[in-house]
Amino acid sequence: MMKFNGISFYPAALTERKRQFQAAQKYVDSEVLRRAEPYVPMQTGKLRQSGYAGTRIGSGVVQYTAPYARPRYFKGRAKRGLQGKFWFSRMKSDHKEKILSGAKEKFK
Repeated sequence: MMKFNGISFYPAALTERKRQFQAAQKYVDSEVLRRAEPYVPMQTGKLRQSGYAGTRIGSGVVQYTAPYARPRYFKGRAKRGLQGKFWFSRMKSDHKEKILSGAKEKFK
């Protein structure tokens, strides 16, 4: 009978991978905010600012905290240029590959 106690890794390797993952996550979070700016509806700029205020870079969660963010995202007015509803989804379809390739660079 064999007993499996799990896998152990060299601690320095785990530390380095964790650092690389954190760097990649910070990159993705900041790039999502930066690249979404042209897509976010703009009237006073508070909605865009709420994205930076509501996001802790590196957490993996980008959150727009303005009270009207959710209605604007799902039921926003017609697009004006790039601005309009579903700004994250539209930004992602335009820039996903660039963001992913930049994140992969953080793992080298």
